[in-house]
Amino acid sequence: MDPQTIGLIGIGVLFLLLLIGMPIGFALAFVGFWGISFVTDVSVALPTLLRSFLGTFTTYSFTVIPLFVIMGELATVSGLSQGIYSVADKWLRRLPGGLAIATIGACSGFAAICGSSVATAATLGRVALPEMEKYKYDVHLATGSVAAGGTLGFLIPPSIGFVVYGILTEQSIGKLLISGFLPGFLLALTYIAIIFVWVKVKPHAAPLNLERVPFREKMQSLLMVWELIVVFLLVMGGIYFGLFTPTEAGALGAFFLFVVTLLRKKLTWKALLESMRSTTRISVMIFIILAGAYVFTYFMALTMIPMELSMWLSGMSLSRYLILFIILVGYLFLGCFLDATSMMVLTLPVIFPTIIKLGFNPIWFGVISVLMMEAGLITPPLGLNIFVISGVANVPMEVVFKGTIVFLLAIFLVVGLVTLFPWIALFLPGIMG
Repeated sequence: MDPQTIGLIGIGVLFLLLLIGMPIGFALAFVGFWGISFVTDVSVALPTLLRSFLGTFTTYSFTVIPLFVIMGELATVSGLSQGIYSVADKWLRRLPGGLAIATIGACSGFAAICGSSVATAATLGRVALPEMEKYKYDVHLATGSVAAGGTLGFLIPPSIGFVVYGILTEQSIGKLLISGFLPGFLLALTYIAIIFVWVKVKPHAAPLNLERVPFREKMQSLLMVWELIVVFLLVMGGIYFGLFTPTEAGALGAFFLFVVTLLRKKLTWKALLESMRSTTRISVMIFIILAGAYVFTYFMALTMIPMELSMWLSGMSLSRYLILFIILVGYLFLGCFLDATSMMVLTLPVIFPTIIKLGFNPIWFGVISVLMMEAGLITPPLGLNIFVISGVANVPMEVVFKGTIVFLLAIFLVVGLVTLFPWIALFLPGIMG
């Protein structure tokens, strides 16, 4: 049996294992191991498996993942998440749909210290949804804005999505993180514009009977989140100006938030242990997925399928942007069934060589990829943010899905803009120190 046939059978077996519920990291490792064994020999497959897992769990640069995760955990424990929402609420509540707009603003702020979309959605959902329910906001607008706002955690730096992309494609993690800033800001503004239009079209969706907040009180509220500004400047400013590596910046950010939590007298033993437990669970899950991806990638390389696909697509008499469109449609389809990290590790070993051969900038494509992963977080039937908000709000998932449909359009619009104007993603990385 030729390697290409074995590779195609392996891909089929992988999707079968995913359908029956095997965790993706183990499924990737299982298929990769046996695929390598069939193409070469078990004596080659076994060291590859061991090397992949040992290397993933012991590589220094990968420690940036748990460091970014624990930053989000400590920010939640310290009460910064509530403070962020309170500040956004005081400044934006008088706008049409003000509480929903404040939710987007708070999600943007929290995303600046938390690299997880699900954590952003869950944390701000617990704070924002009761407030919107209190003021009789339409349930679709309320849940949709929180679910969509949560996706910003995957785009606005520090983002675990960019870290995973950088690891898989061997691109600069620092440049990738910085590249997400302007697209993330643009997406947040687009979300806000959608809420504004929604409320103008359906005024009953967001009543305006909210009390006015004095300007002095608005200014004083900023003192509640000065730590957020400092940690963002430390982490992203340090990376941008070349003062720290992403790992060093993550360690500094985590330490700063640890001190903040301690000074705020919120760091109980129970809270610390729970934060460490949650960080370990999320980090180990990502590491296992990455280790499995390395085994599967080696298998794919042996079969020559990525190279063959790259040559086939490049040889087609189609515009490279049409080929990109086909790839993005594929991402949207996969987003209906897989989480963002799983999509990356499954597709990048096959797609990335094609992207490079077509002449696309790898940093730019990282932004496009992460944007499409964000779309997957709020698409049926497996959008993870939908599950989270459905549980937090105690409403059927169908309700949340209806509320997020218009926000999906915002993501597609930003993808289109970043494609037409690549400088949106490349300007800041291009002038990094």
